[in-house]
Amino acid sequence: MSRLALITGASSGIGEVFARKLAARGYDLILVARRRDRLRALAANLPTTAEVLSADLSTEEGVAAVENAIHSHSSLDLLVNNAGFGTRGRFWETGLAGQIDMHEVHVMATMRLTRAALAGMVPRGSGGVISVSSVAAWAQSEGGVSYCATKAWINSFTESLDLELRGINSPVKVQALCPGFTITEFHDALGGSDFRRKVGNWLWMTAGEVVQSSLDGFDRGDLIVVPGWKYKAAAFLLKHLPYRIKRRIGRPGGKRV
Repeated sequence: MSRLALITGASSGIGEVFARKLAARGYDLILVARRRDRLRALAANLPTTAEVLSADLSTEEGVAAVENAIHSHSSLDLLVNNAGFGTRGRFWETGLAGQIDMHEVHVMATMRLTRAALAGMVPRGSGGVISVSSVAAWAQSEGGVSYCATKAWINSFTESLDLELRGINSPVKVQALCPGFTITEFHDALGGSDFRRKVGNWLWMTAGEVVQSSLDGFDRGDLIVVPGWKYKAAAFLLKHLPYRIKRRIGRPGGKRV
């Protein structure tokens, strides 16, 4: 019997690579994103069965549709909370709608879909949830207040879920995937090639490298996965740096994390 995975933000980038790699492992898929045409094109080129669900997770209707899909597939083996986006600009100067949408997608949708998935997985005693966070979860950055804060929430949420699952000796696994700069459309929206040049080529990873690290870590039962040695080092430093030093890094003219 085939395993089933649901992936949000599956139309491009990390979500698309999750779809391809999970299909190669034999998973049937439910692909969720706003762009139905991109989802259909992806589904048509996968070796396993893929259902397409167009949904905007910043809306009540979109989240409810995906919740219903999870509830209607009681055998769901894996949920990948990948949908997300970033904005640039000081918190009080950027549009309020974008800030609200970011919290809806990163926090509320992740919480609701994870709860729907675990409601079936925990009694069954199998399955898992991967939520895409970021190395930014340990940073505070000018121009990325809501992004850093919502990714920190994902890490805390995942660690707390793990405590509850371990407290009942459940085999269900959860993971927070914390990549650094990854070559996807996510960063194209923040400035494309110009943004990449400013960051420096040596810091970029491919979506394939990131997803493979996640799946390898999931197989091992790793709770927090940080792909790449340079980002493992960065995460360690960010966890232990005094805030006064982080504040200097995040100031205007300082290096963006």
